[in-house]
Formats: sequence, C-alpha cells, structure tokens
Amino acid sequence: MERLKEMSLRRAFFLLALGGLVAALGLALILWQGCGAVIARYPAGGFAIGPNGTFTLLPEASPDEARLRNLLEWARLGGCVLLPPLGLGAAGAVFYRWKLKEPIALLAEGVRRVQSQDLDFTLPETSGDELGRLVSAFETMRAGLLRSNRELWRQAEERKRLNAAFAHDLRNPITVLKGSVTLLRRGDRSPGTVDRLERYILRVEEYVEAMSGIQRLEQLPVRSAPVETAALAAELEETARALGPGLEVSVLTAGPETAVVDRGIFLTVAENLAGNGARFARSGLEISLGREGEVLTLAVGDDGPGFPEALLREGPKPFGRVAEEGEHFGMGLYICDLLCRKHGGELKLENRPGGGAIATATFRGIRG
Repeated sequence: MERLKEMSLRRAFFLLALGGLVAALGLALILWQGCGAVIARYPAGGFAIGPNGTFTLLPEASPDEARLRNLLEWARLGGCVLLPPLGLGAAGAVFYRWKLKEPIALLAEGVRRVQSQDLDFTLPETSGDELGRLVSAFETMRAGLLRSNRELWRQAEERKRLNAAFAHDLRNPITVLKGSVTLLRRGDRSPGTVDRLERYILRVEEYVEAMSGIQRLEQLPVRSAPVETAALAAELEETARALGPGLEVSVLTAGPETAVVDRGIFLTVAENLAGNGARFARSGLEISLGREGEVLTLAVGDDGPGFPEALLREGPKPFGRVAEEGEHFGMGLYICDLLCRKHGGELKLENRPGGGAIATATFRGIRG
C-alpha cells in the first residue's frame, strides 16, 4: 500500500484497473468451470449416435433438473458479462480510497479554513503523487500567507509603537514650550526664556523631521558630535525644573568637560527620565551626569513610591502600565531603554533602600 501511495495517479490507476480486471476474469473462469461441472452431472436428454450408426435415446432431465441447468447456464453467462465491470468498479473504489480521498478532504478543509481567515493549521504530507504534491504546495502557500500576515501585523504594531513614541516624546518639549510661553505672557522677556523657546522649537522641528522618515524606532540614526557636559547639565536642570515645577532639583556633574554624543538622543532620554521622576516625586529630583572612560552616565532619582516590582523584574515594555493609578504608561521608559541600547549603553532601574526610585542611563562608545 505504501508503494501504491508513492506511485503516480496514472500508474496506480492502471495497475489497480488491471488487477481488478484480471481478478474479475479469474472469478468468471472459475464460475464458468464450476457451473459447467455441476451442469454435467444432470441429464441433458436427446440421443447419441453410436459407432455403427445406431441411435440411443438419452435420459431426459426432470423439470427441476432442467430449471437448475438453465439457472447455471445463465449464471455463468451473467458472470462473464458482469464480473469484469464489477472488477473495474472495485478497482476504482480502491483507487479513490487509497489515492484520492485523504488529499481531497485535506484540500477541502484547508480551503474552508483559509476562506474563514484561519491560517493557524498544518496540512500533513500524504503521498508522493500528483495530489500529494498539490497538498504540499497548498501547505507552502498557507505557510507563506501566515508569514505575510504576521509580518503585516508586526509592521502595524511597530507603526503603532512608533506613533506612540512620537506622541510621547513630543510631550516633554511641548511642556517646556508652554512654560516659556506663560513666562512671555507674564512679561518675562529675558534672553534665557527666548533662547529656551527657540531651542525647543528647533528640537521639535528636528525630531519631527527625523521621525517622519523612519519606519521603526531602531532605524533612528545616531549622529554624535562634541558637547560640553556643563551645557548638558544646565539644559537638564532647566528641563527638570520646567517638567517638575515646585520640586527641588539638583544637578551634579563629574568627569571630563566634553563628550561626543548624539545630543538629540541624550536629551530625549534625559527628558523622559526627568518627566517620569517629576511625575512621581514628592519633593525633589536628583540628577547626576558623569563620565568614566567611554561611558557617559545619566542618573535621575526621585523620592516617590519607587518602581513596581513587575517593572524591575521584566523591564520596560511598550504600552506597559507603570502605575496602577492614572493613565500613565511605560512608553517613555521603553523608549529610553531602546535609545540607550542603540547608543551602546543600557537603562538600569532600581529602587532606593530608603525609598524612591533611580533610573541610570549609560551611553557607550563616547569619545572626547
């Protein structure tokens, strides 16, 4: 049977039809000979001519014997006529059962599930014939459609994540811009306020331009340039005070005076960490900026309730809820983690023993 399954449909049908026909003819021959042997046992009547020309009357068959002889004659004639078609029909039934039934059923079920938009199934291998290859081709098509659907879903999720990151990262600069506009409305025309307004407008413009040309967050380019750490510290303090009005903000710096870093990526990470700290801090923020060798370190600590254990255990996730209260989600920490890794560093989240949380971002590969 296994050899038959591996045969082509044409060869298998020919062999089965030939086998059914031979078997039918064999049965017909047996029936003919058997009926003939039984018929010979009964008298046929008539007469016989001897060698010297004498006629001898043969015994006549009884009515019952005559009827039996007729039935046997019709039986062997009918067998010769009917058995060959029956043999071919039996061969066709065997051919359908062994060669056609399973692959046709699999293909029909596969078509039904594809039409119902269900691609999460597998068609098993059936045979090596034409229908078996057709089933294999259908399975290859199904697997390809499933991969395409998953890729489209992944792209949709990535686009959703990118849009959420875009919206999230614009929030902090917009907060600073609103604060600057408020100061201008109150009559504060100091150069610092105007410079800050101009600087953040330029940052928003650069960020929009960078994000509009990428499909994934991982594609965000890294453009490093020399930056004075004192300037970064001053901008960090200014941003932290704008994001956390009423909080006591302290910024400490240590290490060389300059570093080579992507200013946009660094400030995006810094704003997200400062915004998270300001959101949960009770009274103050502590920000430190330092450099050892090729590692630039930014640490933001607060005196709030600390990070949830699930976040410390599993790490930042896109759309992961950071707090059970409110509508804040963990997109900011996820973006920070991704950008730190893109810049050769990492993001580390900890809870302080005395209370509060501290987030440490490192940027590796820094020259200066």
